[in-house]
Amino acid sequence: MHSFKIGRVFGVELRVDWSWIFIFLLLTWNLLAVFSRWHPDWSPTGVVSIAVIAVLAFFACVLLHELAHSLVAVRYGMRVRSITLFLFGGVSNIEQEPQSAGAEFLMAIVGPLTSLVLGFALLLLGELIARLPMTSASDAWSVLSRLGPSATLFLWLGSINVVIGLFNLIPGFPLDGGRVLRSALWAITGDLRTATRWASGIGQIVGWAFVVTGVAMAFGASVPFFGTGLVGGLWLAFIGWFLRTAASQAGLKMAIDDALRGRTVEEFMVRDGIAVSPDLTVATLVHDYFVRTDARAVPVERDGRFLGIVSIANVRSTPMERWAITPIGQIMQNGGLSPHATPSMPLAQAFEDLARSDADVLPVLSNDRLVGVLRRRDVARWLELAWKPDAKGHGPWASGGVPSARPV
Repeated sequence: MHSFKIGRVFGVELRVDWSWIFIFLLLTWNLLAVFSRWHPDWSPTGVVSIAVIAVLAFFACVLLHELAHSLVAVRYGMRVRSITLFLFGGVSNIEQEPQSAGAEFLMAIVGPLTSLVLGFALLLLGELIARLPMTSASDAWSVLSRLGPSATLFLWLGSINVVIGLFNLIPGFPLDGGRVLRSALWAITGDLRTATRWASGIGQIVGWAFVVTGVAMAFGASVPFFGTGLVGGLWLAFIGWFLRTAASQAGLKMAIDDALRGRTVEEFMVRDGIAVSPDLTVATLVHDYFVRTDARAVPVERDGRFLGIVSIANVRSTPMERWAITPIGQIMQNGGLSPHATPSMPLAQAFEDLARSDADVLPVLSNDRLVGVLRRRDVARWLELAWKPDAKGHGPWASGGVPSARPV
């Protein structure tokens, strides 16, 4: 698992990716330096406490931003699997594209508006608490040094939310501004796929612009709004590369969805010889399944009831000298932790689950009983046969795979 669950709000699961820990520590470290410079008279404990609270509150604001997207999506009948905090902020995992340009526009714009409203409200609250009017730019540092903990927290949170709101309005798909752009292109052309291709192309251009700007900053160039410096430049370039990749994969995902449209799991699942008993030894599993076939994971069942998945990774975690005496029921991944499909599930959705979980097989259940498995290689073979290459002849794997989530 690449993320862990922290709760559920309005039926939407909230998760935290392990990469979030890195950005949490980085932001906390940065704020320690900022708040120490603003308030040299504060104790180290006070600085650390406010920095940690500020970072946690910031990510709570990011969750509100994403939750606004998700609630609008639910309002338009789309299923939201989860919201995940990760290295670059937050992502809403929405299963399908909106049904109209108007729904796309509202779903996209509500996020930046939420951040901007939060930002200005927090700035106003911080100013009311501070009660320290600034008469000129020259006394800014004097004002900052006299701020109390609450005013410091609210003013920083307010300013960062305004920045997040404005940044997300940049028309680079899949940023919110890029989705607003796609909704406009969709309304003009009347075709979601055409709009996605154009928005994806513009998003890649914006991503490359960020990369070039970040590299220039790293080599000493001073860029309005972004400033200069090695760390800031590398971070901006990193964000740009992420945006370029995400924009490219968004176009790829649309093409894959086209190739899988109208297909269900039942058409592609394998029904015979699909599972093993939990009493089978690891040695037998290795020799009869993993060595003699190209399988990398096998479902485990007893009397038709799905128990879990045993994979090559599970076998590797078991000492070889114990293979002959260890039943696979002791090393398998519990079925309650494994994603699964149903026979009637759209193939595109199931394939995305396979990609997201980085699994080779997806158990297919009907009334909690195992009826088949969907293998990644079977879907990949269908894509090879059904794929309609673009004008450049790019195939389904030209951009490196299937995106694991729909960033909003």
